[in-house]
Amino acid sequence: MTTDHHPRQTPDLFALSELHGPLLRPGDDAYSDEVTGFNLATPHTPEVVVGATDTDDVVTAMRWAAATGTPVAVQATGHGANFPIDSGLLINTARMTDVHIYPRTRTATVAAGVKWSLLLEASAPHGLATLNGTSTDTGVVGYTLGGGLPLLGRAYGYASDLVRSFQVVTPDGTLHETDADHEPDLFWALRGGKGNVGVVTSLVTELLPLSHILGGGIYCAGEHAEPLLRAYAAWTPTLPPQMCTGFTLLRLPPLPIIPEPPPLSASLERGHPHRGRFWARVAVAWTGDPAEGERLLAPIRAAAPVAFDTVAEMDYRKADEIYQDPQDPIPAREACALLRDLTPQAVDTLLAQAGPAVPDFPLLLVELRHMGGKLADPARVEDAVSGRDAGYLLESVGVPTDPETAAAVEAATTSLYTAMAPYGTGHTMPNLHGRPGDEADRARAWTPEAYDRLRRTKSTYDPANLLRFGHTVPT
Repeated sequence: MTTDHHPRQTPDLFALSELHGPLLRPGDDAYSDEVTGFNLATPHTPEVVVGATDTDDVVTAMRWAAATGTPVAVQATGHGANFPIDSGLLINTARMTDVHIYPRTRTATVAAGVKWSLLLEASAPHGLATLNGTSTDTGVVGYTLGGGLPLLGRAYGYASDLVRSFQVVTPDGTLHETDADHEPDLFWALRGGKGNVGVVTSLVTELLPLSHILGGGIYCAGEHAEPLLRAYAAWTPTLPPQMCTGFTLLRLPPLPIIPEPPPLSASLERGHPHRGRFWARVAVAWTGDPAEGERLLAPIRAAAPVAFDTVAEMDYRKADEIYQDPQDPIPAREACALLRDLTPQAVDTLLAQAGPAVPDFPLLLVELRHMGGKLADPARVEDAVSGRDAGYLLESVGVPTDPETAAAVEAATTSLYTAMAPYGTGHTMPNLHGRPGDEADRARAWTPEAYDRLRRTKSTYDPANLLRFGHTVPT
């Protein structure tokens, strides 16, 4: 056990002496590493950090927080670190990495700090796969609490749809086992309600009987973004649910964090790097017969000159190669909006905001994800996910490296979503919402009915509003 090194340790902290993991405060050698998440744009300065190693540590930390009235934040990977933790207690669950696979029932028990990559590697030898997002570097629990928009979402639904049960510590320090039949309100809120009602220490989720897919990206030079996007808008409504796709405008800075592509085709000038260029891309993940998937891709490949094409049959463990999300921490300004449809007018507006005619556009990524399919189906057990009526998700990411670029990123983000608002549902998704604003802004991640129920459920389990950091709702 590691204890606090400060000679001025307050008596209150002695209640945390039973921890198995480290207890840290500002000034300790390991403090900075413990509080820094994947998103470097949001620094954290909590007063106390608990590096939880097991469920008992989380229970101890939450009981101390309840007794002292200390607000609590939770972090595993920090991919969703869009809100600064500037006081209180941070529980870091990154050390909690136990995974148990049950091939007969096609389920897994996953601890709070497990990344999708670890769960996928454990599942694959049994011919099973996971409902991860476009990057397997994210944490299973935090992603699933926000509903989770998977890479294969159109084919299988939301990640939260597959959860069978949670082990969760509520803010009074009580450990609960919740599922559809036990504390159903708590189970409801944990599937899509983000971190509003407790600290999840583990979950049980179903796995997919899947080992290979057809996946990759079809890239065109950014100057051809318009015909590619118009073809994409006409193509996606014709697709079966097994075809999961995204259209992306990528303006990649010449930075080492940007992954290089596979060998480029002869149609692209030799020696021209992936980094430092503007690309338009259609990314695909197809779960059906590969030959049928290739046939379905013909309209996209014919829409504009293809610079390089990485679509191929792949082991699902290589799913990160499809979207090629950065694997190293970066500063990021995220935002999203759910769209009803991708009309010609919506396409015109998006191109006017972020297309090739916009000089010095400062956002790294502007992306459309095709929704529908299984994402539109009601959950087998009612949950808090509120994106089932959307046709597309619009997402953006900017990289604010200094005050000047931060201002440019903020202005472009505001302009983009203001312009696209007429085509939206009025809602977002909590995992991709970005920096949570006031109550009205946070509420956009849910329908009014779900938001009201989430507030009522939070008032039951967290009446003192100890879980107030991040995308939370008031009691």
